[in-house]
Amino acid sequence: MKFKIEQYPPFFVPYLRLCDDDVLTELVEQLETYPKFIREIPEEKLLFAYAPGKWTINEVVGHNTDTERLKAAVALRIARNDSTPNPGFDENKYVIATQFNSRNIHDLLNEFIDVRKSSISLYKSLSREELERIGTASGMQMNAETWFYFMVGHIKHHEYIIRERYL
Repeated sequence: MKFKIEQYPPFFVPYLRLCDDDVLTELVEQLETYPKFIREIPEEKLLFAYAPGKWTINEVVGHNTDTERLKAAVALRIARNDSTPNPGFDENKYVIATQFNSRNIHDLLNEFIDVRKSSISLYKSLSREELERIGTASGMQMNAETWFYFMVGHIKHHEYIIRERYL
């Protein structure tokens, strides 16, 4: 997939630039690599936030799962020709409303794995025509497939942040 930057909201661009052309392969690879990466983080780091108001690693993992759920729903709506505009969401309010820090990291990762498997199943179930359907999301016209690339880039982005600021 070749991206034309002007076709996406500015917050999408850093995520999309992290993606290769084969989104399905990357979705499947992250099913193994992301949980493995998180499981290798020492337990004492999981509730660490690198600055006031920043999330812990537990919260990042929970946020990634929430985001994937929401973006898969947007992709489905677009693929099904639902013309209702899809709003964004306030990720900070979502994290504040959770108990991610009281949950076991293995449970959080298992939940991510379940959600990612569902995203992969959804992607595989969609025809090329359905993936290329256009809908409104985040105030712009985008195709359904874009959201799967976003999922991949979003995980890569958070892995980089964890490596740079938490470890």
